Amino acid sequence: MFWAIPFSMYRGPGLHHLCDCLCTYVLESFLCLIGESKFKKPINFSRFAIRFNSSSSSSSQGVIASTMAYEKELAAAKKAATLAARLCQKVQKALLQSDVHSKSDKSPVTVADYGSQAIVSFVLEGELPSEPFSLVAEEDSGDLRGESGQETLKRITELVNDTLTSEALDGFSTLTAEDITRAIDNGKSEGGSSGRHWVLDPIDGTKGFLRGDQYAIALALLHEGKVVLGVLACPNLPLASIGSNQQHSGNEVGCLFFATVGEGAYMQTLDGSSKTRVHVSATENPEEASFFESFEAAHSSHDLSKSITEKLGVKVPPVRIDSQAKYGALSRGDGTIYLRFPHKGYREKIWDHAAGCIVVTEAGGVATDAAGNPLDFSKGRFLDVASGIIVTNQKLMPQLLRAVKESLNEKASSL
Repeated sequence: MFWAIPFSMYRGPGLHHLCDCLCTYVLESFLCLIGESKFKKPINFSRFAIRFNSSSSSSSQGVIASTMAYEKELAAAKKAATLAARLCQKVQKALLQSDVHSKSDKSPVTVADYGSQAIVSFVLEGELPSEPFSLVAEEDSGDLRGESGQETLKRITELVNDTLTSEALDGFSTLTAEDITRAIDNGKSEGGSSGRHWVLDPIDGTKGFLRGDQYAIALALLHEGKVVLGVLACPNLPLASIGSNQQHSGNEVGCLFFATVGEGAYMQTLDGSSKTRVHVSATENPEEASFFESFEAAHSSHDLSKSITEKLGVKVPPVRIDSQAKYGALSRGDGTIYLRFPHKGYREKIWDHAAGCIVVTEAGGVATDAAGNPLDFSKGRFLDVASGIIVTNQKLMPQLLRAVKESLNEKASSL
């Protein structure tokens, strides 16, 4: 109960507000007992923690408040991402040609993309019914509503219902095709710098998914434009560390990474084993560093990455894998550097980095654009970044930034 919380933890300008909240809570609880309160359920005390946090300048107070504020959200996010991962595993295991088609932009998409988004949307709404729901996500149902999309929509509806039924969710009733399209279209939010917005990539790394390689269900929460929570479900990522030759011991795969602002980053198996705190590599000598980059050359300039790592003196070849699984692997120290340099004209989407960014930063890493600016997720559906995105530990970042600047200048002068 709330009165078990030591008052010594609450000092500073938020104390009077907290006391008011406690008194109100006690009074309303008492009135509920005698049947005279207009409130039908106890006050959600975690909401007061948010207000208290905003009036306090103490970092320790901020951690306490954030823990109280986002505990329910983290539990809901982990549940949603885990269920979505199970649907994706079913599809990848028995991938049918009919399960794959092209969106209007010609990128491959599967029933798993849509099904994953529908499940996450449905679970978040169900687990957090009192919260205004805003979802910024990659997919929409436009291609499913026409006659050509009906078979795909039917398949998605079956998969979502099978996945949710197998979990024996309380109060769950079979979803219709219209329920599915509505859940998918919840993802049309524009996000922004005010309020709370969930950010989702239902399958980050669709091409990796289609090859049977790495992909991730990436879910994050924005609060007032800041990423405060992130979950990465990586069904094919080995539990053991992956090295520069991508070899690993053991055959067990399936990782769930998660982080809440101020609380560190953690990993557990997808089936819910005990969590383990993770930390980025402490490597200070770039010659001993290894680095990750996108598997697809079309997603990031491999030539530019090669130039940068040569300047740093990195000796091992890159580890090329799809999706934000790279952020997860980096957060537990499998590698030291992540480089992403999309080709000219490409605009980074917030769902491609939000969850991975908080996981790796809470693990002690640093994520910036190529000019060293922090990543800003408050501008809507896109990131405004200079040239690319780089991630490493705090000690290596100055050297990495210098190498990036030199390589970018050389590339510009050669054009």
